[in-house]
Amino acid sequence: MVVIEVEENANCEPMDMRVFHDLEPAKALLKVRLEKQLGEYGWYEVVSWDKHHKPGPARVQKVDDSGDGVAYLISGSDYGVRLRPEEEPKDWKLDEATQWGEPLLLLGDPEDFVVQE
Repeated sequence: MVVIEVEENANCEPMDMRVFHDLEPAKALLKVRLEKQLGEYGWYEVVSWDKHHKPGPARVQKVDDSGDGVAYLISGSDYGVRLRPEEEPKDWKLDEATQWGEPLLLLGDPEDFVVQE
């Protein structure tokens, strides 16, 4: 079982507790492919974000999402995950305009992420 709750913070919106049934062990994650604007997909680096505003390795885990079936849960630390465009590698900072935070992400396709080998 994977339990995630993200408290109010400067990185992302808070999220009430969510519970997922884990189907595989978590793996360290490097990047994800997202549709940031309608019809425009891109690759984004992703890190875990903690209460000290420090990046760490994000995780991806195959889970059973009760309403949607099997999904890939992208999660981080107590302040969620932080993302930035792959082609714009700048330092991880809260005030960097090209970066943003999310409590978690749920992806449906394993082709939409790259794990650390």
